[in-house]
This record gives sequence, structure tokens and C-alpha cells, in this order.
Amino acid sequence: MEYYAVITAGGVGKRMKARVPKQFLDLDGKPILLRTLELFSGLDIPVKIVLVLPSSHIEEWKETFNRSGSAVPHTIVAGGLTRFHSVRAALDIIPDGAVVAVHDGVRPIVPVDLINRLLTYPLTDKCAGVIPVLNVVESMRRKAYSEGGEATGTTPVTREDYLLVQTPQVFDSTRLKLAYKKPYSPLFTDDASVMESSGYSFDTIEGSRFNIKITNPEDLSFASRLLSSV
Repeated sequence: MEYYAVITAGGVGKRMKARVPKQFLDLDGKPILLRTLELFSGLDIPVKIVLVLPSSHIEEWKETFNRSGSAVPHTIVAGGLTRFHSVRAALDIIPDGAVVAVHDGVRPIVPVDLINRLLTYPLTDKCAGVIPVLNVVESMRRKAYSEGGEATGTTPVTREDYLLVQTPQVFDSTRLKLAYKKPYSPLFTDDASVMESSGYSFDTIEGSRFNIKITNPEDLSFASRLLSSV
């Protein structure tokens, strides 16, 4: 069995208010993206890494990577207009019959145990993949709108009806590649939604509170504190 990790890194850092893409920012001495690559290169399971970057960021990443002195092997693929198109581009170089994990490049602190459990999860004819999720622990409210689309306030919802979805999301590559042949839809918020639209089923397992997605300066500071505690 072959294992692949598709690392998506298409962010531009608007919410981070940084001069460089957020995935290139320093996190305790290393670029965030490099820490993510190291997660998958250091597993007991041999994983081939495919890094998807906007074409405008590829040279900058190569320079950043060379300065780091890292030797993590990875293949770079130019991404597309959306995350959907970027993952599709990566899947073009991944063979059928493999296990493929798709992961956000700005989630650099996933526990190794979680990654291993996802990669080794038994995939079957009825189960095409597995995704990590978390129960919602805070109260939630839903925005309410008028028929004209104007905000009219909020209404409470039952948090037990919702789950927080994380990455990496792991699938059989044959079925994932078939699902990604569909035309793009704005409803495709992650790989699980793409698979579901094609009629494939997948399981969920408990994710990790450490598996944060770095999108703003507060997240970067929190990630630094998490690194010092693990």
C-alpha cells in the first residue's frame, strides 16, 4: 500500500495582516509550512508528500525551504483558483489504489497518534474514508435573515447537532480522484463534502484540540504556546 499526503497551502495571509503568506511565517524558529511537512515526513508509515502552492508562491517557498536547511522530500504542484481545484491538481499525480491524506498546511501541530490512526483506518467498499471531528463545547447561535437577505438577529441552536471538522481527511485515492472529476461547487468546503456529493460514505473519529488552524495573529501565539507544552 502506498501513502500520500496532499498539503494545501494557498493562503495569502489577509487575516494575519502579514507581508508574506501565513504558511511561510515563523513559528518558533521554523516556517509554519515546514513544521507541517515535517509531521508527515517523520511518521513510521512512509508517506509521499505533495505540496500544493499558488504558482506565484512557488519560488518564494523554494527560497524559504532552502534557507531552512531542511531535507524533507516533497513534490510541488501549482494550485488552482480554489482549494477544490488545487486538490484536484495534486490528485493528478497520485495513483489509484493508494491511501491519501489531504491536510491544511497551516495545521502544524496535529498529534502524530491522530495522523497514524487516520492513515491506518480500515477502508472498505462501504467506507471510502475517515475524517477527524470534534464535538462543539460552546453555545451556538445561528444568524437570522429577512427574505430580502438583511440580518435580523440570531437564534439559538442545539450544539449537539453539530461537529467541528478538521484535517487531515483520509480517503481511498481511487474514489477520491473520481469524486474530484465533478464540476466545482461552492458547497465543496472540504474533501468530505466532495466525496459525499458523489455518493461515497466515510467514517468520523475524534480529532484533537491541539490541531488548530492558524489563520490570525492570536492563533500564531497560541500555537507557539502549544508547541512548548507538547
